[in-house]
Amino acid sequence: MSDKYAYRVVWSEEDKEYVGLCAEFPSLSWLDKSQDNAFEGIRKLVAEIIEDLK
Repeated sequence: MSDKYAYRVVWSEEDKEYVGLCAEFPSLSWLDKSQDNAFEGIRKLVAEIIEDLK
């Protein structure tokens, strides 16, 4: 189910890391030094939240 959402990864100059974001869950984010890991991290976090909401 988490694959049905809009994700993006941006660079945070303040944190000096990439930030994974999800448009449908604006309060969630995932920081990582790797762009790919930030993307995977936010997808995993959203999947966990969806499971908790069930």
